[in-house]
Amino acid sequence: MSEVKETTPEELERRLENNDNLTIIDVREDEEVEQGMIEGAKHIPLGEIPESLDNLDKEENYVLVCRSGARSMRASAFLKEHGYKVENMAGGMLEWKGDVKR
Repeated sequence: MSEVKETTPEELERRLENNDNLTIIDVREDEEVEQGMIEGAKHIPLGEIPESLDNLDKEENYVLVCRSGARSMRASAFLKEHGYKVENMAGGMLEWKGDVKR
């Protein structure tokens, strides 16, 4: 299996400020997301990723996020195996210093 690219929270924040063409997918559970989510992120809990494939565009660049980076890495690897362009945000929301939407 090929390596999933990782990005840092700081790098992701810079790319969002530059309006880079990317979509953030937050794979945390509902109660975690209620505590705040990166502005503009789509919420798809990890367990719903497989049935959400039809709603994702293989031309889109996705950055996956969870609490610590472990679940989003699993989701990233799964999506990459299915032909999607993905990156994992290392450190997850524990490392995110930017704004969150509640």
